[in-house]
Formats: sequence, structure tokens, C-alpha cells
Amino acid sequence: MIHPHIADALKRPDLVRLSEGMVLIRFESMKVYSALAAVGDLLDRGVIRPGQTLVDSSSGIYAHALALACHRYGLRCHIVASTTVDATTLAQLEVLGATVEQVRPSRNLKLDQELRVRRVRELLAERPDVHWMRQYHDDVHYLGYREVADQLAAAAPDRPLTVVGGVGSGASTGGIVQHLRRRDPDVRLVGVQPFGSVTFGSQDHHDPEAIIAGIGSSIVFDNVRHHLYDAVHWMDFTHALSGTVALLRDHAVFAGLSTGAAYLTAGHETRRHPDRLHLVIGADTGHRYVEQVHARHAQALDPAALKPVEVDSPEAMSMPWSVMAWNRTPCPAHWKEAAA
Repeated sequence: MIHPHIADALKRPDLVRLSEGMVLIRFESMKVYSALAAVGDLLDRGVIRPGQTLVDSSSGIYAHALALACHRYGLRCHIVASTTVDATTLAQLEVLGATVEQVRPSRNLKLDQELRVRRVRELLAERPDVHWMRQYHDDVHYLGYREVADQLAAAAPDRPLTVVGGVGSGASTGGIVQHLRRRDPDVRLVGVQPFGSVTFGSQDHHDPEAIIAGIGSSIVFDNVRHHLYDAVHWMDFTHALSGTVALLRDHAVFAGLSTGAAYLTAGHETRRHPDRLHLVIGADTGHRYVEQVHARHAQALDPAALKPVEVDSPEAMSMPWSVMAWNRTPCPAHWKEAAA
């Protein structure tokens, strides 16, 4: 297949068997699916027009994905990023024609996210022609994952499926499983969260290595549909690092921290449910994590010696690794009220 644009090639995942009960869905940049479909839909509906500027807050793979989508469709892109955006991503954004502004350094992730959202709102007031993509809140970002679900269903048509991945904005894990369940309502979804994230109630637990990028949040994301999740794992940085290093050592897969956390989680789930095929979402490659994770491979723990504490409520969780049967429960109302 000859692709019309590099974004169409980058979005396609590879399926790699890790064990009899585990398959990796490896993306170079998973959110390209989300951004391409969202921008295409907005153009088709006339919500945005060619040449318009799209803006969002991101310091990771969504920023790159949105810049690629804007490049493909002839739109302008503006990213409000934190000071932690890596040099590789920043350089690509600038060469692709995106404008990037970074908010001032902050003490913690919550303040950083609040500063970025505040700046986006200021931009909208200054420039009413700008369209805010709202990757964390606009469910248009679910659309792109229908195609992924179709590929997965075709690859494993006769075996019960479990999808394992970082929760993040909710659109990737939620979007894939929502489409899969139209064929088979018994498809399970296991979400992975860092300690310190408000999404599934771990905000009172402090991880000294900070929140794991891409799978947690310090503010409420409307795109997270709690009722889609069957189980939730909370994991600290050291365990996620250990899973990431093990994935490279055992399977030669160079991936990011959220993929490593999902891999470690899927190992536990596979032992608990050996009859099911576990699909591990690998959202991106490991290039952004060389210094923070891969260069520290000597610190990795032996995955065979690690297991989570099973809890029956978020209040009972404990570091460094806990798991809870979520049973497709809606988000507790008092969580949203507290966050507001």
C-alpha cells in the first residue's frame, strides 16, 4: 500500500506475540489514529475549515499526532506544552510548522496542567478563530479506534479477549473496547494507572518519581468512561520501569513507560485468566524514555518476583502495586464533585 501521507503509515499498529496468552499491539504513535479521525470528522462536519488554527494542551504523543494531522489536512497547529516536553518532540513540532509555547515551570503536575488549560482559554479569548481540540474531553477522539478494533477482531476471532493499557485520556482503551464489544460484550478492559492520578482515586498517594506520563492525570478527563473498565491496576514508577526493561530484554521491544506498565499488568492478568488472549497496548516507542527509563535498566526489578496487592476499594490501595476489580462501575459522583 502506498500511503498518501506519512501520518497514514505511522498510525498502523503491528501485532507481536509475546506469549501464548499475550499479544502486543505496537504503535509508533498511537494517537495519530485519534488525531487524524478527529480532524477529518471536524472538517467533514464544517466545525473547522482548511487553514484554521487548531490548539491543544499536550507535552507528548498527542502534540506530535495533532501536528501531523494539521500537516496532512492543511491546518495550522499550536501546542501549549509544559517545560518537560522532550527535545525530539519539540524539534519535530517546530519543523512541521506547529507553534509551541511552554508554560512556566511548576511544582507539580496538577499545577502544570492547570496552567496549560488556563493559557488555552486565554488564547481562545484573544483569537476566536482558533479551535480547541480538547483531547481529554471531546469524544470525537474515540472515532479513530474503530479501525484498530476491526484489526484486532480479525486477528483473534475465536478467543476471548482482554485489552490492557494505560487509561490516560480514556479515548484509546475506551474507544478500542467500545467497538470490540459491539461484536462481543464479554471483551474485558484492564486499565493501568499511576499513583497520584485522580482518574481512579489514587491522588492521595505520592510517587517520588512523579506521575507516569500518558496514563494518569491530576485533573478530571471527561473522555474517561469508567463504566467500560473491568479491572484497574495502580503501579509506581519503579514497577513500570521494570516492565519496560523486561519487555526490551525478553522480546526486543523498545517501548515507552506506559507500555512497560501494561506489559507487567498483562503478565499478572494472563496468570489469572489463562483462557483469554491479552492484548497489550504499546502506545509509542521508547525514544522519549531513554534517559529516564532505559538508561536505568540496572535498577529494574525481576518481574517474576512482583505481584499486586488485591484490594476491594480505591481507599484500600497501597504502593507499589495494587489491583481492584472495577466491574464496569460508573465514576462515583462524589469524585467529580470533589474535583470541581
